[in-house]
Amino acid sequence: MLKQRALAAMVGLLAACGVAHADDDIFSNGHVDGDLRLYNFDRLYASKTVSNASALSAGALINAQTGSFLTGFSIGGSFVTVNSFGTHSNETAKIDTTLAGPNNSIGTFSQAYLQYQHGIFLFRGGYQYLADDPWMGNNDSRIIPSSYNALKLQITPMRGWNLFALREYSWKSRTSSGMFPDNLYYPSKYDGDSMYGNNGSLPLHARSAPGTWEGGTTYVQGGLSAQLRYYDFIHFARTGYAVGSYVFETGSGFNPVIGTQYLVQNGGSDNRFTETGTKLFGVTGTHVKSRVIGGDLGVVIPNGRFDLYYNKVAHEAGAVGGGAVISPYTMNYGTDPLFTTSMIRGLVEAGPGRAWKGKFTYDLLDKKLELTAAYAKYLTDYRGNSHDLYFDVIYHLDGVLKGLTLRNRWELSNGGIGNLNPSNKTFVYNRVMIDYKF
Repeated sequence: MLKQRALAAMVGLLAACGVAHADDDIFSNGHVDGDLRLYNFDRLYASKTVSNASALSAGALINAQTGSFLTGFSIGGSFVTVNSFGTHSNETAKIDTTLAGPNNSIGTFSQAYLQYQHGIFLFRGGYQYLADDPWMGNNDSRIIPSSYNALKLQITPMRGWNLFALREYSWKSRTSSGMFPDNLYYPSKYDGDSMYGNNGSLPLHARSAPGTWEGGTTYVQGGLSAQLRYYDFIHFARTGYAVGSYVFETGSGFNPVIGTQYLVQNGGSDNRFTETGTKLFGVTGTHVKSRVIGGDLGVVIPNGRFDLYYNKVAHEAGAVGGGAVISPYTMNYGTDPLFTTSMIRGLVEAGPGRAWKGKFTYDLLDKKLELTAAYAKYLTDYRGNSHDLYFDVIYHLDGVLKGLTLRNRWELSNGGIGNLNPSNKTFVYNRVMIDYKF
């Protein structure tokens, strides 16, 4: 709490200093943007013992950032408000609480930061989105994005190449109204956090999460895209992650793609799972250890792309979850960067094993219509074999309705054991979104 208050005080003090020295450029060179969104989610189960769940919610996300003052400083913030208009069921079990929780409304500041940018240097401190971070992203498939109380320093020695370091202290989930020292392994309402759609494996008496250290580099140039990152999810897992891909330009319109992915995790007995005897996938462990490999073979075609993906999470005897990937900010969100992750879940949620995925995307009507179809097969040690079928249709309107997007995502999951899907039956998830960006 002291660190959070000190950070908030620093932002407030420098903001006041900036305003004291401000001129009209702070406001005339600032900008405001945002989204108006309407969501309707339906979780449809073949199980006879689990009720179908649904949720409708409308929301507004407003982002604002001042112009530069004091040779590079600026202040930014975001406010989100969500309302279901009283459409939720009276039974919590029939509400899709992953959309906005069980309540009818939420209002929260999801960003409030001080930024300094000058030349090759960028510093940002305060509540912020980490949109490009693969394991700590903003998870923006709901109305409220995840955000983090963090300090970030980035250097760009040359165009396309970034070096960065980050210290995160607390976070706000997609259904939370504020920042909390927890993550998706903690139970809902831990420390008063209205966090839903999470894994919730840890007991209520578990010690809080101290946050994360991260450092790394990213590089994008021509057909090459690569990144190398190190995370210390403190008292959860030390993680090394590398991913890269290359698109071979042939001049024919058909450009081959090759990609690779590697993750390694380690941690001693001081992790929160071992401390509390918590099981992941029914397995306790004396330490954390995980190894993941991945590959991508694809081709970019005129107006589209096709890819075949592969991932393997190795079984590790004696490790938490038998070698499970520890992902504090994506677990159960299905937003991790593994190649074979689907809309509902991936190997992070299903545990050690291997997976294949085929994905095809195609654009029509001058890219106003985007179509995606995918099929994934999971063969896991603790949750059996399952498969997911996915369709995504996006339509961007133009003319006087420019900025308005209609989207329908649909996925069917079937198979598995250990209640991977309720009663191990078919689970269909349908997500409709109407979004207007301004």
